[in-house]
Amino acid sequence: MAPSWWGGREARGGGTPVVVKMENPNWSISEVAASEAEVAPGSPAGGGKAGRGKNARQITWVLLLRAHRAAGRLTGAASAALAVAAAARRRVAAGRTDADAAPGESTALRARFYGCIRVFLVLSMLLLAVEVAAYFQGWHLEVEVPGFLAVDSLFAAAYGGWMRVRLEYLAPPLQFLTNACVVLFLIQSIDRLVLCLGCFWIKLKGIKPEPLAAGKEDVEAGAEDFPMVLVQMPMCNEREVYQQSIGAVCGLDWPRSNFLIQVLDDSDDATTSALIREEVEKWQREGVRIIYRHRVIRDGYKAGNLKSAMNCSYVKDYEFVVIFDADFQPQPDFLKRTVPHFKGKDDVGLVQARWSFVNKDENLLTRLQNINLCFHFEVEQQVNGAFLNFFGFNGTAGVWRIKALEDSGGWMERTTVEDMDIAVRAHLKGWKFLFLNDVECQCELPESYEAYRKQQHRWHSGPMQLFRLCFVDIIKSKIGFWKKCNLIFLFFLLRKLILPFYSFTLFCVILPMTMFVPEAELPAWVVCYIPATMSILNILPAPKSFPFIVPYLLFENTMSVTKFNAMISGLFQLGSAYEWVVTKKSGRSSEGDLVALVEKHSKQQRVGSAPNLDALTKEESNPKKDSKKKKHNRIYRKELALSFLLLTAAARSVLSAQGIHFYFLLFQGVSFLVVGLDLIGEQVE
Repeated sequence: MAPSWWGGREARGGGTPVVVKMENPNWSISEVAASEAEVAPGSPAGGGKAGRGKNARQITWVLLLRAHRAAGRLTGAASAALAVAAAARRRVAAGRTDADAAPGESTALRARFYGCIRVFLVLSMLLLAVEVAAYFQGWHLEVEVPGFLAVDSLFAAAYGGWMRVRLEYLAPPLQFLTNACVVLFLIQSIDRLVLCLGCFWIKLKGIKPEPLAAGKEDVEAGAEDFPMVLVQMPMCNEREVYQQSIGAVCGLDWPRSNFLIQVLDDSDDATTSALIREEVEKWQREGVRIIYRHRVIRDGYKAGNLKSAMNCSYVKDYEFVVIFDADFQPQPDFLKRTVPHFKGKDDVGLVQARWSFVNKDENLLTRLQNINLCFHFEVEQQVNGAFLNFFGFNGTAGVWRIKALEDSGGWMERTTVEDMDIAVRAHLKGWKFLFLNDVECQCELPESYEAYRKQQHRWHSGPMQLFRLCFVDIIKSKIGFWKKCNLIFLFFLLRKLILPFYSFTLFCVILPMTMFVPEAELPAWVVCYIPATMSILNILPAPKSFPFIVPYLLFENTMSVTKFNAMISGLFQLGSAYEWVVTKKSGRSSEGDLVALVEKHSKQQRVGSAPNLDALTKEESNPKKDSKKKKHNRIYRKELALSFLLLTAAARSVLSAQGIHFYFLLFQGVSFLVVGLDLIGEQVE
């Protein structure tokens, strides 16, 4: 609201009325047109030469208010910068690094990889010092080498020798490696473009799987007309999410006599197992057919858990099996929208639904993950399902025909990607897959970088293990030649091996090296224009995330270190390839879940669903066990070393006046620095 003295000034005809809204911390200013204000006849504001000019005092106040707004924004930015600096200082002071992240993991490969990066960093800093000294001597990079050798100065002769070595021995192999990576980059970009065109064609033509059975017939049918469905829920020490997930699965709209729920608990924590068992007993009292199974020895992890459950004698009475991980919350109509797609299609072995995320806007890390997974489901899975009838099973939110599982050999524990393993073997047996883009199942994204990093390591080491194991089977299989080519060259080599290889090699190794060996050139369109175009294509399925396109591009290059390391460990059977870590969940629910929880609260009390107070009391009285697993942020040494390497290369690019390369290296180095200090994702105070 404007002050009274301002209003008095306007009443005397001092200029254009201005309304000032004081909203802390910003000021909002809007001008009121003369036609909207009450103007006295003959006043300067009503017309005439004097009314056209603005009052100088009003303009001064407007400028002051705008300056106040700008100062507020600068203050906010400064506060954010100070908070980031304080967090970075706490990380360094705490001294916790990724060296103690996984005590059971073999550290040999990690130590070697980190050592190579550290040596590369030291060399680059020495070369930067040499180049800076040469620059201040006025020696241009393109001066003839013999001229330098004739100089008497020892430093000049040494620099001339370095230029000769660089020109004759380093530049040719580096240029060859650069060209090879550029070719791989272009091939992968073409593959990404073709997938996007396929997705556009699907949208244009309205292509999607349609069940042969009509919806009304299914609704009006009796229980005897619904197939028998087995629902499996594997979980392990996931106390935060078990309750809401079991509740969502028990609420599936399907005749209770025609489906059975198996809660497959691999937890090694007695309190968590007791809570899960109690939740199962609660739903049993409500009439739901649900069984609790607990394994003491976790052989084979998730694959071993599912394999053990499929060996139960009653499984032979069921036709389909649905798998939901511990954090997945299906809608009540999930089965009625997926199972009908099997009717009349005896060659369909899998129907896969897409994922949606309840915490996609929680922090920057979850937003960037959402971009990746939206492209994966909307483009990759949908296009491969529509045109090839094959894609990698996502491990959850999918319905399998039990006959297809048995025909493919069942679950195997030989890799950390048991879902992809069974999908490839089923494809080799001739089974077809359907992807339903319009059927969603809610789940959670990892909110901490540590959890996301572990998940990505497993997802990128497992495919290389599987490729080694099933390559001969693919060659010997009876599927068509083009399907074999798609499986070997596109599914495995291009998307699982080449992508992490060139992402790390091209942008984290070759690009910095070309700054110190400028005779080998990396074109600007490879550094900037094509990556920007690919990022735009990736972000199209999630248009609301467009403001994060630059952080997304930088973060994907940052994650290439983890993915490259995982790919190498899986390809050569190194120790960390068999590391299995359950992705940490936070137990967040959607708004719909919270409303349903409030509505059912009184009902659950009436059926005796109160929590086990004795178990909770024991848990609170024994805090020592949980103190060992206390969460905290870490410093990631590889990312931090690469950050300094890229920033050093950025400083070297200034001497060569390479603008695009400088900005890319600068921002990419800052991105590695942010990730290395664990400033992205969940922050633990």
